[in-house]
Amino acid sequence: MVYKIADNVTTPLGGTTEENLRTVVSGGSALRQYQDYEGIPEAFTASLFSKEQRRGMQEEGLTPFESMVVASVRKALEVSAIEVGSERVVFILSTTKGNIALVAEGGRDEREYPGVSARRIAERIGVRTAPIVVCNACISGLAAIILAERLLSGGEYDYAIVSGADSQGKFIISGFQSLKALSAEQCRPFDEERMGLNLGEAAATMILGRKKTQEGQWTIGAGYVRNDGYHISAPSRTGLGARKAIEAVIEGRERGEIACVNAHGTATMFNDQMESVAIEGSGLGDIAVNSLKGYYGHTMGAAGVLETIVTMKAIEEGTVLGTRGYGERGVSGKIKVQKENGKTDKTSFVKMLSGFGGCNAATWCSKEERAEMMIGKRATKTTHRVRITPGTVEVDGEKIETKSTGREMLTELYHERVGDYPKYHKMDMLSKLGFIATELLLGAEGGERFVDREDRAIVFFNRTSSIDTDRHYQETIADAGKYFPSPALFVYTLPNIVTGEIAIRNHYHGETSFYVLAERDEEMIERVVRVTLRDEATQSIVTGWIDYEDEERFEADIRLEEVERWEAR
Repeated sequence: MVYKIADNVTTPLGGTTEENLRTVVSGGSALRQYQDYEGIPEAFTASLFSKEQRRGMQEEGLTPFESMVVASVRKALEVSAIEVGSERVVFILSTTKGNIALVAEGGRDEREYPGVSARRIAERIGVRTAPIVVCNACISGLAAIILAERLLSGGEYDYAIVSGADSQGKFIISGFQSLKALSAEQCRPFDEERMGLNLGEAAATMILGRKKTQEGQWTIGAGYVRNDGYHISAPSRTGLGARKAIEAVIEGRERGEIACVNAHGTATMFNDQMESVAIEGSGLGDIAVNSLKGYYGHTMGAAGVLETIVTMKAIEEGTVLGTRGYGERGVSGKIKVQKENGKTDKTSFVKMLSGFGGCNAATWCSKEERAEMMIGKRATKTTHRVRITPGTVEVDGEKIETKSTGREMLTELYHERVGDYPKYHKMDMLSKLGFIATELLLGAEGGERFVDREDRAIVFFNRTSSIDTDRHYQETIADAGKYFPSPALFVYTLPNIVTGEIAIRNHYHGETSFYVLAERDEEMIERVVRVTLRDEATQSIVTGWIDYEDEERFEADIRLEEVERWEAR
């Protein structure tokens, strides 16, 4: 359990949390329809910053994306007393695409790498420690909060600055249009007439600390990430991953304490249906459920942070926010969707999100304090290790001879060592690299394969995110005369898809997470893995470095770690 010290929400509705809350409580929204935006041929509805708002946030020497994050962080820091430059402060950035607009300029710009962008932001706000980027599709913001809680509860840092942000443009908008996921009208979460999602821009920041600084602070309890192991872009029909995440969060807690479940509620046909089944299945069907997408749209990397903060502020005022756009229930799960603003005297809620790659996350927020977790760690042993570069393959230190090199070598390894999974051929190169490395790793482990299990996590790190696929997707939208955005490519522009592919192949339903660093940092990797293992359901973890920049520059260096015992500090 950790404490919220300060926050900020910066959106088209306003530059402070208070401005946003007042507008949302009154039913306001920044969603509006756009036509001929950045050369996109189809109309769409979204919540986007105005040119004046962008100019007001712009920082000299930083990109527009970096500037909006700095603007939000500074406002949060103004009302906190933390020493930003301390070695006990960590900056965690949640984003799905960061400076993706730079890809359209061609060439090779390191600012395209989210970890490099996070480092530039950290330097501007005065943070001296290495930043961490959570790049876990739509659950990124909530996954970032969960990581912060783990790092602080585990004693790794005293304070965490968690900021979530994404900037919308041709790359992202065209991709969601290619998936037929966008609604031309304002979205209607959980409604029988829902037609799709709206996108949104925002930057939201939460400053968390290990120690209580005043009475009545919000606390963040342990959070959990679970995978459907079903499909990389469609949610499980049974809501398996989301239900497991919720059940882990509410175990041992009184359901009567819960004011609401703040859901993802994207207004897409299958996401809302899945969430309803998961909520009902976890025993929360009689608790108020709401979605904030009708006010802000889907803000992607910002969603988990923004929606958690706004829900906290509303509950402080005794309000459960209504679900803007909702009229009649259009999902089979028997849930209690909050249509209009309602009153509550409860001071706890469950926050949940779901995303591509089969990932699902949930956490508990409350003004009720509970005993903190024991500070310690679960000792592990590395049982197997695999390393792949364009010219070498090693399993447990032994070299595997191949006839080819580069990307052809991966195909050779597939045919020689796997050969029974045709889905491999549709994967992007980052996923192929991770898939082959994991197949070799699990082959070295031996034992029974393809059995449902929740006790194994997949946690990967890299530097370049999904840059190779990003560049290939950009080619499908660069020429107005040959404009044909590829949905098959777009879904792979999320680096965490590799963890989803592995979870599906192996029937894993434990945690799957993807982090991006400015540089390969073994100490940071070990720190994140150490706190990930605070989830007691995890008994083993496939983890390490998976990076694919191009066919001449890639590396997989992954290992299998098994939990041995708990070591108190």
